[in-house]
Amino acid sequence: MDDTELKAVLEGLLFIAGDEGLTVKQLANVLEMTKEEAKDLADDLQADYERQRRGLKIAVVAGAYQLTTRPEHAPYFTAFAVSPNASTLSQAALETLAIVAYKQPITRAEIEDIRGVKSERPLHTLSAKRLIKEVGRAEGIGRPILYGTTEEFLTSFGLQSLEALPPLDETVDREDVEAEHEELFAKLAPPSREE
Repeated sequence: MDDTELKAVLEGLLFIAGDEGLTVKQLANVLEMTKEEAKDLADDLQADYERQRRGLKIAVVAGAYQLTTRPEHAPYFTAFAVSPNASTLSQAALETLAIVAYKQPITRAEIEDIRGVKSERPLHTLSAKRLIKEVGRAEGIGRPILYGTTEEFLTSFGLQSLEALPPLDETVDREDVEAEHEELFAKLAPPSREE
């Protein structure tokens, strides 16, 4: 793989790593190169971003490379965040919000157990939009944060109280679930080869 391809892979890795970023050691392991080579590659990509004055930049935060926005563009991001178009929620955020609304108070680990995927980003989005908030700490190891909905949540959804939430449909047709599983596994199965 040439440097251009490696930089493209690195850019993708930084994108999916999100706020956590990637250390030189992680980059070296994933890209199967020495730490020095990984650092040089990341520094070169960082310089490319600076030279081209792109909308994103690569910053080193707490020893990890991460994609960030440019601080000088902050007024535009603020304008977007408060615009009416920014009020929509992603599917992940809606799922997370529904779980918090019906199961509160609830920890992030419990939410992730229900959803089956990480929920840090949706929780951050919902907190930033003031639809959920920290309502306490759970007992036990690490005393994880408990989340609950806010008054703004009730206002946004036109609810008098949490009791006004529609009831959950607790009945699940086992045959429907099995049919969905079979359909999913059929799509995931590799095509059989004719001998």
